[in-house]
Amino acid sequence: MIDITDSPSIFDLHIHSIYSQDSILKPERIIKIAKKKGLSGIAVTDHNTIKGAIKTKSAVPDGDFMVIVGAEIKTDKGEVIGLFLSEEIKSGEFAEVIEEIKDQDGITVLPHPYRNRLCNPEDLLKKVDLVEGLNARTAKKLNQKAQVSAKKFEVPIIAGSDAHTYFEIGQAQTIIEENDLVFDSIKACLLKGEVSIAGSEAPHHLRMMSVGIGKIKRDGTVGFVKSCINKVLNKRSK
Repeated sequence: MIDITDSPSIFDLHIHSIYSQDSILKPERIIKIAKKKGLSGIAVTDHNTIKGAIKTKSAVPDGDFMVIVGAEIKTDKGEVIGLFLSEEIKSGEFAEVIEEIKDQDGITVLPHPYRNRLCNPEDLLKKVDLVEGLNARTAKKLNQKAQVSAKKFEVPIIAGSDAHTYFEIGQAQTIIEENDLVFDSIKACLLKGEVSIAGSEAPHHLRMMSVGIGKIKRDGTVGFVKSCINKVLNKRSK
C-alpha cells in the first residue's frame, strides 16, 4: 500500500525513459525530479516496451511514491498506451493490442488522439478506457478537441506530460482526490473518471527543444544537422 498523506494525489501518466529511443530520461533521475515537483506517482510509458517502467519502478527506494508500469505501443491505427502492465505487448494491430492489454488486466488509453493519428480518432474512442485530454507536447487546440470528443463519447480523460526531457516532467497532471492509494483504487478512480486534469501545454520552443534532443539521440548530431538543412532547402524550393 502507498501511504499518501497529502491530498490530492498528483500523477503524470505519460513519461518516456532512456528505454525510448527519443528520450534522455534516466529512471532514477525521473523519480527524483517527479518527487521534487510534488508528484505522488508517475506512469512510465516507453515506446513499445515496459523495460523502462520496470527499471524505474525498481529504483523507488521506499513506499512513498508510485510507479505504474506502462508502454506506448505503435499500431496500424496510431499509438495506444497500456497502463498497469506486467508483460510486453507483442502485437502491432490495434484490436489485438487492446486485447493484450485487457488480458493483463491493464487499462487502455488513447494518447494525443488528434496528433499523428492514422485514422479517425472517433472510431477509436469507443474502444478504449481513457482518453488523454491534455498532452503537454500537443497543441492546445488539439487537446481541446480531444476533450470535446471524450465528453461526446463519455470516455474519462487523463493528462500526461509525454516527457522526453527532464524539464517536461509534471507539465501535465492527473489529480486524484483520494488518500491511501493502492494500485486497484487508482485503476478504479481512473476508469470511473474520478479525476481532474491540470497543467498546460509546454511552450512551443521547449517542445521543439525536446524534439531536437530526441532526434539527436536517435540520429546523432550529424544526422540532426542534415535533417535541419534538408527542411530549410525543402521550404525554399516550394
